[in-house]
Amino acid sequence: MKKSVKILVLALIAVLSMGLLAGCGNDEESAGTSGEDVKTYVACTEPTYAPFDSTDEDGNIVGFDMDLLDAIAEDQGFKVEYLSLEFDALVPAVEAGNADIIAAAMNVTEDRAEKVDFSDEYYESGKVILVKKDNTTINGIEDFTSDMKVAAQIGTTEGEYVQELKDEGTIAEAVVLNKTTDCILQLQNGDVDAVIMDAPVADGYTVKYADEIKQLDATIDPAPMAFAVAKGNSELLEKINAGLKNVMENGTYDELVEKWMGAEE
Repeated sequence: MKKSVKILVLALIAVLSMGLLAGCGNDEESAGTSGEDVKTYVACTEPTYAPFDSTDEDGNIVGFDMDLLDAIAEDQGFKVEYLSLEFDALVPAVEAGNADIIAAAMNVTEDRAEKVDFSDEYYESGKVILVKKDNTTINGIEDFTSDMKVAAQIGTTEGEYVQELKDEGTIAEAVVLNKTTDCILQLQNGDVDAVIMDAPVADGYTVKYADEIKQLDATIDPAPMAFAVAKGNSELLEKINAGLKNVMENGTYDELVEKWMGAEE
């Protein structure tokens, strides 16, 4: 009799255990459908390049690139975390697998395309020249002379451009610095004669330091911008391109351009 009771108790325990396990399985499935298992990618940027990439008062990385990539992520069902790096460390970070995406107003170039795969283009911007407000000597590239110093950010196409100007003897020195803020400080201090950067970024500094610097009308080499992923990461690249196409078609892209650039592209 005791043996029979024992067997019955064990049988009941087994049934209850099966019920509990079945309940856990349902919870895991619902967790997956509720979004807890959504893939998260790391996007690296250099956040001193407003309005594309910057840092707000709370230390959050914000900007046009972030909002656009977040909209793409929402459309495609993934999430993004942002990582701050120096601009010239962005491509190596993706190559090494320390980041998945570059979201940094990066111009598409042949040299970079040998190291990373670019998404479809999402913006095009020309380079412009900034000088001190009282400078009446420089009105364009043609006014640069062999005794002048011109600054730009390291790792950018602007940095490459000023180096070309130096190599061909158009200017005396290419001052290539880590951040655009460093370039502006050099200009304010009179350590360089001019700074070259993307037009939307220059717009922000021209407004912020309106009493000290001005932007020239001359526009140099309009160039496309795109997101970038590691070579061969076609799965992620396809998601980015599909999401970009959708947000451009549904009006989200235009809203973000209006928000960050002040007017539709």
